[in-house]
Amino acid sequence: MDSFDFIIVGAGSAGCVLANRLSEDARNSVLLIEAGGTDRNPLFRIPLLAGVAYWYKPSNWAYQTTPQAGLDGRQIKWPRGKVLGGSSTINGMMYMRGTAADYDRWAAAGCTGWSYRDVLPYFRRSEDNPERDGDPYHGTGGPLRVTRARAENPLYTAFLKAADAEGHPRNDDFNGAVQEGLGPYDFNIRDGRRESSATAFLHPVRARPNLAVWTRTQALRVMTDEGRATGLLVRRNGTEQLVMARREIILCGGAINTPQILMVSGIGDPAALQPFGIAPKVAAPQVGRNLQDHLGVYLTYACKDPITLYSLFRPDRAALAFARAALFGTGPAAAVPLEVGGFLRTRRDLSEPDIHITFVPGLSLETTQAGQGQHGYLINFYQLRPESRGTITLASPDPGAKPLIDPAYLAAEADRTCLRDGVRLARGIGESPALQRHKAADLSPQGSDLASDTAIDAWVRRGANTIFHPVGTARMGSDAEAVVDADLRVRGVTGLRVADASVMPNLIGGNTSAPCMMIAEKAADLILGRPAPVT
Repeated sequence: MDSFDFIIVGAGSAGCVLANRLSEDARNSVLLIEAGGTDRNPLFRIPLLAGVAYWYKPSNWAYQTTPQAGLDGRQIKWPRGKVLGGSSTINGMMYMRGTAADYDRWAAAGCTGWSYRDVLPYFRRSEDNPERDGDPYHGTGGPLRVTRARAENPLYTAFLKAADAEGHPRNDDFNGAVQEGLGPYDFNIRDGRRESSATAFLHPVRARPNLAVWTRTQALRVMTDEGRATGLLVRRNGTEQLVMARREIILCGGAINTPQILMVSGIGDPAALQPFGIAPKVAAPQVGRNLQDHLGVYLTYACKDPITLYSLFRPDRAALAFARAALFGTGPAAAVPLEVGGFLRTRRDLSEPDIHITFVPGLSLETTQAGQGQHGYLINFYQLRPESRGTITLASPDPGAKPLIDPAYLAAEADRTCLRDGVRLARGIGESPALQRHKAADLSPQGSDLASDTAIDAWVRRGANTIFHPVGTARMGSDAEAVVDADLRVRGVTGLRVADASVMPNLIGGNTSAPCMMIAEKAADLILGRPAPVT
């Protein structure tokens, strides 16, 4: 029977970081398991193909929500990475941390040690950002390359000028002192190729003799004995086997898979587990609750100038662009086509931005002709801190069955108000002369969709979609109902921790990949009893 000091479940944004840090000490034996396969496919390297990677079936859990009352009963597809690197291997590579206030709210809610002052050193330790060398908010020499967008398409310039005309501020660094404003983004791109948690943290240390990586290995349940996590039952090579953990098991499966593993292991709400014949081992009613996700909308316009992504759909141009990206890491395919945007307040009385807005010089985030069809551009935005709360619940006691995902989109009136106000703000930028000179027609919304609050709400319900940032389903906190404590230990079970997006008590104001890596960086120090780095 195999045994290791540490077993990490899930080789995603957090799991790869944790595997690297725990195996730095040769005395620690570490097993990293991943339900998906390797990330060798060239599709994962070329940044422009991110829109294809989102939906690539072999590396995707291919989840979808339950019918959403707030979205006219639509079911929303939730792609999640099932591959080394997890969702960092298929996402849009945007490097974003959220605001200082986001983490200070975590600390104020009882998550001691998670204030912005506490977590900033972990962001810096991960980062390799040579363009901001010497900046107190950034790091150099870390595993994770961060680069600033070039934003060469003239439509990006037009968008920023349009925003200037509307009175919105500029910002050169959304991960610095202030988040509010518009400008070019930072991305996890190294030399024109995707940088995932796998390429940054896992592959460089894969040869360590004390680190084992098992792909295509499904975690079935955590085994406990007298209140202690002792091992993990997995399915590997078509057979079930038990792997023992001498010190700890750390769940890094994300906001969907982590609560599912906990529940099928008997850690959850007893009333929800018993109908499936699962014997409750730890009463933890909050497992699977507190689900939050960013929900966004897309304002689309036809463009009268041939300067959009549609130009790449001519076969010869596409072939040249992908060849340049694959061979040299240069050209339009070496960038993600959402290089400019930022964070704005829909109302001046707000203390911080409440929407994240992005410009795309094309009609779809997917780099396929479907969804484009003509020259055009879009303005996308999403609400940063939704008040709606959803759930992850079991559909079956089978660990391989997909759980029920109900994010309860737009259940809170404040969320509907924010998106309504955001539509008007984004529309104002879209109607500014700097963009109007390129516009051939409004595609969506059109005039009748903007006639009233009711019309805007209806338009939002018809088209709003996930921004792929689910969190919160194994909430961290100091209260008795929190699933994990501030040291990420699962309450009621020794030797079991969670280190992924599910521990976030509240959704941060931005993308979630970098925060997940930060959580793993801090988790490694907590597990090994090491002092926190100094800012």
